[in-house]
Amino acid sequence: MPTPAQFRPIGKYAIVDWREDCARCRNCVKTACVNDVWSSERAYDRDPSSPVEPLYDCHACLSCVQGCTKGLLSLSINPEMLALGDSYWRPEMIATTWKQAETGRIPVSGAGYRGPFSGPGFDSMWTDMSEIVRPTRDGIHGREYISTSVDIGAKPMRLRFGANGELEAAEPLVEVPLPLVLDIPPWGRDGERLARARLEAAKRLGIPSTLRLEDIGLAQEDELPFVTPLIEPQDVAGQEPLLERLRMLEIEDASGALASFERARTANPDLVVAIRLPLRPDAAERVLELYSGGVKVIHLCADAQGCEIGVAHPRFIKEVLREVHTRLVQEGVRDEVTLIAGGGIALAEHMAKAIICGADLVAVGAPLMVALGCRVCGGDHDESCPIAIQEVEVDYAAQRMVNLMGAWHSQLIEVLGAMGIREVRRLRGETGRAMFLEDLDREAFGDIGY
Repeated sequence: MPTPAQFRPIGKYAIVDWREDCARCRNCVKTACVNDVWSSERAYDRDPSSPVEPLYDCHACLSCVQGCTKGLLSLSINPEMLALGDSYWRPEMIATTWKQAETGRIPVSGAGYRGPFSGPGFDSMWTDMSEIVRPTRDGIHGREYISTSVDIGAKPMRLRFGANGELEAAEPLVEVPLPLVLDIPPWGRDGERLARARLEAAKRLGIPSTLRLEDIGLAQEDELPFVTPLIEPQDVAGQEPLLERLRMLEIEDASGALASFERARTANPDLVVAIRLPLRPDAAERVLELYSGGVKVIHLCADAQGCEIGVAHPRFIKEVLREVHTRLVQEGVRDEVTLIAGGGIALAEHMAKAIICGADLVAVGAPLMVALGCRVCGGDHDESCPIAIQEVEVDYAAQRMVNLMGAWHSQLIEVLGAMGIREVRRLRGETGRAMFLEDLDREAFGDIGY
């Protein structure tokens, strides 16, 4: 459902009109603007004291620039837009997220992409679109079914039977319709309204939402199936009444994590218990250690920019995912483990690329804040927040989050259709369906000291 922003979005483009040489054409290209952007200029002409922000509503289709018979119009970029974000959240990423959260649709840029061919992080990875010419693979238009659902939990490798021939029960699974969970934002304070909005969005989408233990009281009884409490190992004891009503739990990887994991599974054998593992250089070894201890769901949590934590020269999450996935494959246990990748997931393409690198699904936190208008200014979202994000209305915020995830779902289907893949489970670890700049450079320039 379209949900316009409660704040004034910062536009990127405007058209500069050098009207001194205007011939006053009766078929002026400005009045023919398909997006009616020039109506805001007329309002400004009538009242010059009005704010100039509406002048940056241009969609950059360039039809007026090309159609002006005198060549008086030119495209300009809003300097305020260029000041948004940080080194990871670039301005165009923020603007794209705002648009998707408003419309729930895949954004289309009139001016096209004019950026660099490659970059750091996920920008050094390209997906295989070799099947894009086959219209039967175009699942977004309903011509074929493409599944985006995944399972969280240990998948049985074989059927097991008891002494009397009865089929033994498999370990619990949580099936979600999208390969993602809603996570706690990596920056700022997660206030009551934001936590409620995230929980409401998770319920509408049918996916889990991570909440801190102190926020569990915000959830109503019918929302508990969508709640994943994040608990320190020492806090598991005494939570048995709560654990019996949950489907999923997440425990911080700290001293006593494995003992707390066993305690939680004893309290509720049908509970899916994940360990939240900070992304460090020994992540692969720690994943195998946790697997040996019975843990089958592991949340690899990078920092807000998708890098290893506490390292002088950190690797990006895609490199760590490939390493962890490969180690699990070598040990012959990959299908028994669910990997959740969190941190640095900012766009729908990052979700698909993380899955290609070896994740089963991703955790989304920061994009939910950007969907509400966050400008990634690094503040605490208190009274200094320029859009007062802590005061957001719950229903409005939940719908913006749902719209964003809907747009991501459509983009994931586009990627899967272009690859000729009918279910996202098959995308996991399919590195042969992608190209990595680092590998290409190594192959091309390896003998000359790459």
